Amino acid sequence: MIDLSLLDIVIITGFFSIILFIGFYVSKKSSLSSNEYFLSGRNMPWWLLGISMVATTFSTDTPNLVTDIVRNDGVSGNWVWWAFLFTGLLTVFVYAKLWRRSEVSTDMEFYELRYSGWGGKFLRGFRAIYLGVIFNVMAMAGVILAAIKIGEIMLGLDPLETILYAGTITVIFSTVGGFRGVVYTDFVLFFAAMAGSIGAAYYLVNLPEVGGMTSLITNESISNKLSILPSFDDPNFYIPLLIIPLAVQWWSSWYPGSEPGGGGYIAQRMLAAKNENHAIGATFFYNIMHYALRPWPWIVVALASLVVFPDIQSIQEAFPNISPDKLGQDLAYPAMLTKLPSGLLGIVVASLGAAFMSTISTHLNWGSSYIVYDFYKQQINKNASEKELVNVGRLSTVSLFVLSSLFALLLTNALELFQIILMFGAGTGLIFILRWFWWRINAWSEISAMLVSGFITIILKYTYIGDYLFSDTGVFESYYEFPAVVLVTTFIWLLVTFLTKPDTTESLIDFCKKTNPGGPGWEKIRKEAELQNIFFDKKDEDKKWSVPLGIICMLCGSFAIYSLLFSTGYFIYGEINNGLSFLIIGIVFSFGLKYNWNKLKKLR
Repeated sequence: MIDLSLLDIVIITGFFSIILFIGFYVSKKSSLSSNEYFLSGRNMPWWLLGISMVATTFSTDTPNLVTDIVRNDGVSGNWVWWAFLFTGLLTVFVYAKLWRRSEVSTDMEFYELRYSGWGGKFLRGFRAIYLGVIFNVMAMAGVILAAIKIGEIMLGLDPLETILYAGTITVIFSTVGGFRGVVYTDFVLFFAAMAGSIGAAYYLVNLPEVGGMTSLITNESISNKLSILPSFDDPNFYIPLLIIPLAVQWWSSWYPGSEPGGGGYIAQRMLAAKNENHAIGATFFYNIMHYALRPWPWIVVALASLVVFPDIQSIQEAFPNISPDKLGQDLAYPAMLTKLPSGLLGIVVASLGAAFMSTISTHLNWGSSYIVYDFYKQQINKNASEKELVNVGRLSTVSLFVLSSLFALLLTNALELFQIILMFGAGTGLIFILRWFWWRINAWSEISAMLVSGFITIILKYTYIGDYLFSDTGVFESYYEFPAVVLVTTFIWLLVTFLTKPDTTESLIDFCKKTNPGGPGWEKIRKEAELQNIFFDKKDEDKKWSVPLGIICMLCGSFAIYSLLFSTGYFIYGEINNGLSFLIIGIVFSFGLKYNWNKLKKLR
């Protein structure tokens, strides 16, 4: 436990006072309507939404998760989430404008726009609870778990005290301020969080026991943890850490903030943008910051922690009062933070609080929007007044936090939860990518994929069959477990697609007119429309389909950002030549991106 100085206390209380002031300041406008409460009137600029996306994904569990990964698998282990860059940039250059054109209030409303009849209505309500409550609660529980661990190590708080203190401020702020309050405060939280993480990394790597960056990277005990790419000598490393994430995971799995085809709170921010260009700009800025620059302060602290706390036993010896069920490698991050000096400690504690508030408030507002728009208004009271909808939103906000807190008390570590969520979403991602561009996909395609993915995951994870087939001594290596779920799920949903009736031609024509997705996957529907003397916007008829060029932009952007990621890492390692080489590669791909992006803007 650390002793906070008067300076630390002033910094922390001052910071949270500002956050609460902003929430109450915007509360009057947020209460005007559900549209204001959840989408801020659809008039947000790209830079504010982009910063909000970055701040939201910088949660208290993120540095703990990265630390857990680095201590177990080295820096290269981060490819398990770095691979989602392809997903993010596909959203930027292909799906952002489609979401903005749809003009839906939530991405769940999309289901009734895309699918006809009972299936679309059922899927909208079911997914609202499935994602907005079940998966959302799991994601928030990981964040709350990290806050509990930080509270135990740094402040000597028991789990319930941490939930009470951090939760009260966050829930009050989220309930009062709505989406506008979340986005405005995210702007402040972003700079506080970045200052805290960078300041902590700089100080901790220069501790006497670490000896600076040069001593750190030459330390024999961590020499096998430094590589940005895994060793290609052992398939047990490079297949699960690199090949599967890049070849299968990014397009096949659903994960909050990295949904194939866009979705969740990323979609919420795109829907709140002023126009298509602002939606694209926001998501592109987010992906640059999220993947290329922000991870390195956490990685540096994680590497330094291997010198100070080489194993779990050393953490336990230093902090004997930690609950046994919360002991894990991820505790090394808050353990390192206890060594910060007064002033910087206050900034870091405030930044961690900022990260907690930003992520939880976003998840609460996003999940609450599902409950209000896609469940309550659709299934319970179609004629609910705007005041009633806002009140239901506030009640659901509180309820979601309570459920998440209860679940967090049962968890041990965030990495395990991350892997479970990935597995349960395995195989569903391809549907979210293709449903915009292939008329034959219907509601039953998605329903079957969700059910099969969850069922197969439970069988493989929690039964003897899974251990028999996928383990160190099973028929297959354990890293083939994820592709197996994807393969089976994909086969089943494709089979169901062709065995069930397609959506009505009328609903498919309406979807095309609204979003104008284009491409050969809609050619049949366009011909049906012409037979009915229905014609789409004539000004778009002579333009080429934009998706192939969008994919080229995605690849150019991905290689540019990955090059910047490598360049930053090599500069930190002191390998100047490698750093410059990747910086030049990044610049070349950036020019390629700029050239193709200018061409993309002229297409539909």
